[in-house]
Amino acid sequence: MIDLTQLRADPKRFADAWQCRGLSVDVDALLALDSEVRRLKTESESKRAEANAASKAIGKAAKEGRDINEAREHARLLGEEAKQLDADRSDKENELTDQLLGFPNPCLESVPVGKDENDNRVVDTWGSAAEFDFAPQAHWDLAPELDIIDFERGSQLSGSGFVVYKGLGARLNRALINYFLQTLVEEFNYTELGVPLLVSPEAMQGTGQLPKFGDQLYKCTDDDLYLIPTAEVPVTNYLAGEILEAEQLPMQFTAYTPCFRREAGAAGVGTRGITRMHQFDKVEMVWLTQPERSEQDLLTMRSHAETLLQRLGLHYRILELCTGDTGFSSARTYDLEVWSPGTGTWLEVSSCSIFTDFQARRAKLRYRPEAGAKPNLVHTLNGSGLALPRSVIAVLETYQQADGSVRIPDVLQPFMGCEQISKHS
Repeated sequence: MIDLTQLRADPKRFADAWQCRGLSVDVDALLALDSEVRRLKTESESKRAEANAASKAIGKAAKEGRDINEAREHARLLGEEAKQLDADRSDKENELTDQLLGFPNPCLESVPVGKDENDNRVVDTWGSAAEFDFAPQAHWDLAPELDIIDFERGSQLSGSGFVVYKGLGARLNRALINYFLQTLVEEFNYTELGVPLLVSPEAMQGTGQLPKFGDQLYKCTDDDLYLIPTAEVPVTNYLAGEILEAEQLPMQFTAYTPCFRREAGAAGVGTRGITRMHQFDKVEMVWLTQPERSEQDLLTMRSHAETLLQRLGLHYRILELCTGDTGFSSARTYDLEVWSPGTGTWLEVSSCSIFTDFQARRAKLRYRPEAGAKPNLVHTLNGSGLALPRSVIAVLETYQQADGSVRIPDVLQPFMGCEQISKHS
């Protein structure tokens, strides 16, 4: 959520930033509503003080033997007026909060201005596309022939957007997860968390999923809980409401979870294979850090995701998203896209973002710059390290052999216990 103090101080900056995102926001109307809330609060406090004084006057009149009925009625009327002002203020405050929760985080000024994904900028590439002396297969043909992904029975169990990983397919998925976690924890000093897959509406609001994306979430209505769309939600909210000390920062967390999203129903079920799913696995990276170092920390976190891809030997590129394609809560985002030889497309496997204090304000995540100092909001960052099943797609299609087998990348072999996946494995 944005900082109202900053909005009051520089409304044009916010209006321009939202316009760069493709939004036309009536900032004057927003500020007028904010002014009305503050006016009602001042009047309410003043009227409450009058009512308290009038109540004390009743006792004074009684002690002096005067008729207290008039004083009592005066106090009652003032109390009713104060209650009405409180109710009016509360209604306006809720209206203001609802509006603020619907506005995205302004992008950093250095983010390239653009309308949509066509205006994103390639900032780097690594490796080269795999070359074959045969026509490479797409994973939706390769995997069933190897009997490692069962598309048909996954759909029978749960409908479109679900699959069953089988045999060495399930082991490959698990090997990638273990490789990601081991590298992040042992080499890059992340603290691994095992987090709930169901979270409260407050946790969803804390990271910006609610109210904006409520229609994309799976909700357990009987319990008022949501299935997580990403581990970012429980991990970022892990310390919500707490005040950290400066020496504790930055904090680096990682977590593996299944993720659940309805978005596949709108945009992905018609896509072949496992590119977009209602349920998929992901290893997440989350940072809590000081504002003055957050942009550099974003590059560090991005480098961790790159290391995972480089050791897998997968050709990838880095996109800096333009303002029009940057996510709701993000102020800057880099997407890492891996090359899919079988489909001839780039697939996003990591999206590394800085959220400035946007999520921290919602989740009340603060730290003390020094002992006894007033708490400040932390900056939050997150990125995939990495996302499956697109990592599975890239491995299968990049390392496929002419006979239909798939060679296991060297870095995964200790986790797989084998060197290849073949029809007779």
